[in-house]
Amino acid sequence: MLITGMVFAALAALLHVYIFWLESLAWGGARSRATFGVRNDAEVEITRAFAFNQGFYNLFLAIAAILGIVVAAIGSVAVGVTLMLVGTGSMLAAALVLFITSPDKRRAAVTQGLFPLLAVVSLVIALLNG
Repeated sequence: MLITGMVFAALAALLHVYIFWLESLAWGGARSRATFGVRNDAEVEITRAFAFNQGFYNLFLAIAAILGIVVAAIGSVAVGVTLMLVGTGSMLAAALVLFITSPDKRRAAVTQGLFPLLAVVSLVIALLNG
């Protein structure tokens, strides 16, 4: 289950790096506007700083998961799993907050939370069986 958890952590990290790109680097572009429902230039400018900051949160969570994968792969499994759980657990928690507080964004919450959920479950099972 450790390998399965690592794969799901990697997929979660890749998705969150993509979200970072949308929010911090491509904000205001057609893809970001479509993804986040930003309708006009004024809304882009009003939300630019918020989106930029939010994107970095996503990047840092992805980095934690990626570092965990690398550390586990080189032999420090306990430290690696801890890092993966910090990254993916935080991703999952953020998705749950979005799901609970924004009914209109539940699809996005499920999208951003599915891989982290699968990673957390797989990693916990690996710990219990390990």
